[in-house]
Amino acid sequence: MSLDRRAFLKSSACVSGGLIIALHLPGCSKPGRTSGEPKTVAANAWLRIGTDNTITFLCDRSEMGQGVYTALPTLIAEELGVDLGRIRIDFAPAGDAYKNDLLGTQITGGSTSVRDAWLKLRRAGAQARTMLISAAAREWGIRAAVCRVENGFVVSPTGKRASFGACAEAAARLPVPNDVKLTDPGNFRLIGTSVRRLDTPLKVDGSARYGIDVRLPEMLYAALAQPPALGGKAASFDDSKARALPGVKAVVQTSSGIAVVATSWWQALKARDVLAIKWDDGANGALNDGVILRGLERATGTAQSARRDGDADAAIKSAARVVKAEYQLPLLAHATLEPQNCTADVRAEGCDIYVPTQIQQVAQQAAASAAGLKPEQVRVHTTFLGGGFGRRLDVDFVPAAVEASKAVGKPVKLLWTREDDTTHDVYRPPAFDTAIGGFDKSGKLIAWKLRLVGPSVTARLFPAVVEKSIDPFAIEAAANYPYDVPNVSVEYLRHEIGINVGYMRSVSHALNCFVAESFMDELAASARRDPVEFRRALLSKQPRYLKALELAAQEARYGAAPKGRFHGVAVMSGYDTYMAQVAEISLENGKVRVHRIVCAVDCGQVVNRDIVVAQVESGIIFGLSSTLWGEINIQRGRVQQTNFDTYRVLRINETPRIDVLLLDNRAPPGGIGEPSTALVAPAVCNAIHAASGRRLRSLPLARHKLA
Repeated sequence: MSLDRRAFLKSSACVSGGLIIALHLPGCSKPGRTSGEPKTVAANAWLRIGTDNTITFLCDRSEMGQGVYTALPTLIAEELGVDLGRIRIDFAPAGDAYKNDLLGTQITGGSTSVRDAWLKLRRAGAQARTMLISAAAREWGIRAAVCRVENGFVVSPTGKRASFGACAEAAARLPVPNDVKLTDPGNFRLIGTSVRRLDTPLKVDGSARYGIDVRLPEMLYAALAQPPALGGKAASFDDSKARALPGVKAVVQTSSGIAVVATSWWQALKARDVLAIKWDDGANGALNDGVILRGLERATGTAQSARRDGDADAAIKSAARVVKAEYQLPLLAHATLEPQNCTADVRAEGCDIYVPTQIQQVAQQAAASAAGLKPEQVRVHTTFLGGGFGRRLDVDFVPAAVEASKAVGKPVKLLWTREDDTTHDVYRPPAFDTAIGGFDKSGKLIAWKLRLVGPSVTARLFPAVVEKSIDPFAIEAAANYPYDVPNVSVEYLRHEIGINVGYMRSVSHALNCFVAESFMDELAASARRDPVEFRRALLSKQPRYLKALELAAQEARYGAAPKGRFHGVAVMSGYDTYMAQVAEISLENGKVRVHRIVCAVDCGQVVNRDIVVAQVESGIIFGLSSTLWGEINIQRGRVQQTNFDTYRVLRINETPRIDVLLLDNRAPPGGIGEPSTALVAPAVCNAIHAASGRRLRSLPLARHKLA
């Protein structure tokens, strides 16, 4: 069916038939309820039950491959007593109702989705179950306590059955119970199993809508010319040749560059290529890798203390033996498979944006500012994300789409090229860190000190967080140093580098775990101890770490690698998850080959086993790409890498065998999307030392010639 734009907007604003049950949770405004047309009221979670017995869950987290599209409704389905396949999924709009309580805004990141939802959504499902049972019991004139739910029906002791749809209207009139009983873990039907993912069929048949797939009536396309030097701007431009090309509708100077708007993206891209632009490189015109590294090495100022146990400086001064090492890590690009894009439709009364974003309310605010509207006048339609990795916690690609749409009065899809994406990322911060350890005369490790130097992502995105305290994300996998050492010091010196840096999968865990776990191996070597035994002795008070280490070492047959192969180990906790990895490598023709990685995981209560395993595998592959090749180089303010030929990622045929071992635990769920990324580099580098005797204190490995 073909719709004109007005009809399309009208139809898309309507709610389909059926009654909506709004689930109110503590701390939220109470939802109103009527017996007629349903109303949608702000709440942390929405469960829609139609009179046709359809059940719809509004997913308030972005699906970027990590599995929330399945894991979150599993929590609802468990308590509602329905099979997961009965639940339809829609993405939630932007709003305070969908705030991530662990991070303070509507956001998908920090491996928080399941952790935040664990009790919240189970309570929501239990509330709905209680209300539906109560409604049916009243109709039957019996006690609610004797009724039960069974896959979309309320069932009485005598076998009477009423569908959820038949009960929905009456249930919506009942008060929302605050005190509900959650299912005992021993009775879980879905949680802890491997329920099939709900998004798999959509991705197989092509019906899953990513940002790049959005099509609107009368939509135009935009290609954006951005300054070649990071932080630069257009001093002047001549668009006469571009405007003369077929299909070109407008050339718009936006806040981030010059947008060419045309009837097809190819036309827009070709017209962009003939723009004559004089660029002002700005302050970064002379910026290069050497400048950045020297700045980090020579950074001065008062470091902030992240942890201080005992007196590490005094212990190091009096130590019988001191070990010191310096580590360097590069800028990295996110390399999402789907380049950044946003489709905007600006009208006098409001604006709609269709966007693959991890942070809906910030995208909403950015669009509102660009359109000259109030945030509540902007509707955010979240699509599937073709990779997130933290890149889409930034919304730098949103304003230009809105500005272009406002200029031409029609919907505009702005799409970056792969080269745009690589050269205008918000890169993972670089680091220059120093580690010092001290042993007493008996060979006991008595001091451990770590000095971290690097820029702060949080200071740019959430400045209020760091105004009076240390950046909590900069000290991950460092401040929680788990080993039993009496004198520990962790310091962080913030040093900005002149370009924007962004959060990236595992954030500072990947920086600091590389340093901490590489240095633990150096300390073990100095003490002439086996790396696993050295760690084991210092983790006696950390049972969850220790169990993961023991399991990984056992499964990998640590110390008994096949001939010509060598093992390296690393342990870490992050996002309330404990992990240990053993890497098995060989050195061939001066290069490292990773044959196998064993990862033992204690992430508390597992919601979906297959998703957990897939996320651990994915994180390892992501981390291995960065370990082997990941590096962004800058010359004259310009990023030198442009596409996957110059910014390599691991191919399937290069992927090693990965074995994931789950430690069963009834503790609340930990995060799983990020921690495995961080352990890869130290495990592999420690294995390289076992193979060659060389200590590699900088990444990527492609920099090094390995004998």
